[in-house]
Amino acid sequence: MPFSMSQTSLPVFEIGLNALVAVLDKAAAHVSTKKIDPSVLAGWRLAPDMFALLRQVQVACDQAKNGTARLAGVEPPKFDDNETTIDQLKERIAKTIAYLKTLDSKAIDASFEREITFPLGQNKGQMKGGDYLNHFVLPNFYFHLTAAYAVARNFGVDIGKRDFLGAIPLKRI
Repeated sequence: MPFSMSQTSLPVFEIGLNALVAVLDKAAAHVSTKKIDPSVLAGWRLAPDMFALLRQVQVACDQAKNGTARLAGVEPPKFDDNETTIDQLKERIAKTIAYLKTLDSKAIDASFEREITFPLGQNKGQMKGGDYLNHFVLPNFYFHLTAAYAVARNFGVDIGKRDFLGAIPLKRI
């Protein structure tokens, strides 16, 4: 049986965002132990032209909620980008996951061939739903999730691949 659009997106976003919460928990513990001002971590970035940790988390959440909302054919909720702390970022992630659980999976599944129009900088982009999910939303989600992980790792947080992967549906045999 082939994967549906909702099976390809909703669990991926939930697992990834929950893993990000665990990374942020470890990051918060790191700054507390090292007696570092938490705002330093929040503003940390890998390169001068890359987003800081705060923005990486915001955009990862936005990709998950906006992408799936558009696939479901509904207007995505607007979250103010006003977080300044790790706890506020975790609240945003929780709000994103809660929103994902409200979406109609059948509507998402029906979007494979539907044209999806979305903001793209100063312009708009348009793709069929399957292409939008596979070639835009998922890669962007993973990019910002990976960047947030890499920022925390670069900051000295003791995390590894298992932290990034989170609670994937894996059986050890």
